[in-house]
Amino acid sequence: MKAFVNNRGFTLLEVLIAIAIFSVVSLSSFTIFDTVLSSEEASKTRTERMNELQRAFLLIERDLTQIARRSIRVNGEQPLDGYIHTDESSFFSETQAIGFVRNGWTNPGLLLPRSDMQSVAYQLNEETLERLHFNFVDAVPGEEPKVRPLISGVTSLKFNFFDGKEWQEELAKGTLPLAIAIEIELEDYGLVRRQYLVAGDVPEDSGPGDSSRGNSSRGKGSNNNGGNSTGGGNNSGGASKGSK
Repeated sequence: MKAFVNNRGFTLLEVLIAIAIFSVVSLSSFTIFDTVLSSEEASKTRTERMNELQRAFLLIERDLTQIARRSIRVNGEQPLDGYIHTDESSFFSETQAIGFVRNGWTNPGLLLPRSDMQSVAYQLNEETLERLHFNFVDAVPGEEPKVRPLISGVTSLKFNFFDGKEWQEELAKGTLPLAIAIEIELEDYGLVRRQYLVAGDVPEDSGPGDSSRGNSSRGKGSNNNGGNSTGGGNNSGGASKGSK
């Protein structure tokens, strides 16, 4: 007697259900994988952007905090008035810019034939903040500045100067501010403002306390002198009586 062998396979419905389940699982896995890759790419882009901004602002701080009291000379011409030049008065620019001379340009052992002063400018060119400098503090005719792109995606650039009383857009010639603020409008982060202290000029009327202290000291001196004179008079009077 032959045994009954069941050769029955999967039905069409079972096959379709299995394919559907496999498709859902595969789609979910792909979606999760794509999300992870997108997040990683976005995080990498954001990190690179933050590093770009931090490097740029560190360099800007290093330059602005070492501004020198020295006028700029371009192409062998007469020195420009003042120490800081912005916008149209800058020594480059048809665009928004600031130019000045800074101290502290490292020259180890004076091996290079230049001083430790450096002519520096920052300008906005085609939505990119650039740093420009010359090899020598006084640019010679025909010398092109070295250009270093710092921040991309910049839509506007603005500088303000603190004179000890208020922030101003323009700086009086022949003076240095106490602080400089730089405002950068970025396409992704919006407005970014940084303020840097500068070894600038203290306003003449910024220290009324010092003047009053000086006046009070002089007043005390006059009182002491008067007291001494009076005392001296009394002593001389006493001496006269004693002699009599």
